[in-house]
Amino acid sequence: MQETPFCLRVGHLLPYSMSDSNTTDFSNPSTFILLGIPGLEVAHIWISIPFCTMYAIAVLGNFTILFIVKREPSLHGPMYYFLCMLAVTDLVLSTSILPKMLSIFWFNSMEIDFSACLTQMYFIHCFLEMESGILVAMALDRYVAICHPLRYSTILTNPVVAKIGLAVVLRGGLVILPYPFLASQWPYCTTNIIPQPYCVHIAVVKLACADTRVSSYYGLFVLFCVKGLDMIFIAMSYIQILRAILSLPTKDAQVKTFGTCVSHLFVILAFYIPGLFSSLMYRFGQNVPGHFHVLIANVYVLIPPLLNPIIYGVRTKQIQDKLLRLFIHNGD
Repeated sequence: MQETPFCLRVGHLLPYSMSDSNTTDFSNPSTFILLGIPGLEVAHIWISIPFCTMYAIAVLGNFTILFIVKREPSLHGPMYYFLCMLAVTDLVLSTSILPKMLSIFWFNSMEIDFSACLTQMYFIHCFLEMESGILVAMALDRYVAICHPLRYSTILTNPVVAKIGLAVVLRGGLVILPYPFLASQWPYCTTNIIPQPYCVHIAVVKLACADTRVSSYYGLFVLFCVKGLDMIFIAMSYIQILRAILSLPTKDAQVKTFGTCVSHLFVILAFYIPGLFSSLMYRFGQNVPGHFHVLIANVYVLIPPLLNPIIYGVRTKQIQDKLLRLFIHNGD
């Protein structure tokens, strides 16, 4: 796809002639242009089919989790409260991305308002951080359930769960707040074209014609010191969990107890591995093709909302039983 037509459509954002200035900035551009998946424009319609299907399954699956937990009093416990938090986070995250992405693929609607771009950036990164925090809370839940089963109900009371949820929300909101604030301060020049189907921090910052090391360093701080610490806390929880499991007297007891953690482990792997790979590739993978960058980033933000309800629906017997009972009851 040629960039000139897009530039002409937003000519008021382009630099003035060289006689006016060597570099003319527009520190408050009115719009950005989202290219979708550069290099694969002719396949946008076909690419939209799996993406639309993924979004529909994610919405249906996460709403089903919320409905079943709300409907069944026996599921009103810390593990399922955290699962509901994860479902809400996944719904907001996928809805922050997919509608605009599909409008690009279907209607070639590539323009996005500058403030809308920063808002989308904030929601995407904020809810990714919240999801990371919820995974830590779920690891804590499994640790208490396996290592301190007799004290589970006294440690993870409803007020404690509510405080953990509030802490996760506040941490995500405050940690990501500098992203749009800093991005709005930089001058932007020569282009307003983002080679992505949505606004992410590093892609927007790369368009600035200024020293943006503050944004880059802060992004690395969030990656390593926030998500990195989350991963350390999860690893420490599971080291203690494995020690407790291995101390059980029989093989059957070990397998049964470990089975309660399998769903959470799958969700952790689906979230952290593509995320770390995507973040590091953006910063250090200059020789990687652009469309591969974009596809990996899409996997990072779209796969967890799709997989989480499926994994928990398949691996959690209580949810399976309630869902089956609901269908049988409605069938009668």
